[in-house]
Amino acid sequence: MLERIGARRVLLIAALGVAVLVGTVAATNLQTQAVYYLTPSEAKAQGVAVGQAIRLGGLVKIGSMSSADLRGGNDFRFVITDGSVDVQIVATGAIPGLLREGAGAVVEGAFVAEGSFHATQVIAKHDEVYTAPTAGATPAHRTAP
Repeated sequence: MLERIGARRVLLIAALGVAVLVGTVAATNLQTQAVYYLTPSEAKAQGVAVGQAIRLGGLVKIGSMSSADLRGGNDFRFVITDGSVDVQIVATGAIPGLLREGAGAVVEGAFVAEGSFHATQVIAKHDEVYTAPTAGATPAHRTAP
């Protein structure tokens, strides 16, 4: 009887050890995969180096969106702000459908020498409001805040 209880304890301790090991490996891998973004104020305070790849997030400043014919008409510009610091963003490619003034956005890229931010990817945030369409109707999309 004593041997049976001892074997159960060993099995239980081994199972707990494996669970702790799996949990530690999972937490470590998730931590390295997490991607954060800086606000314009945080980027300024940290003194992000020119050319260093980062993500920058904030609100698209009202009145700042414009398309420009800088390199064949593929560029567009806008300003991201956190309310205290503004950053001019120059992005190449198609304008995301949900990107609008006053809405949140996250851009991935790097600062360039003149102080603007060249975005290689623009991610438009959307609001959390969802209204189910009525049967047979086309859903209405909110385009203004």
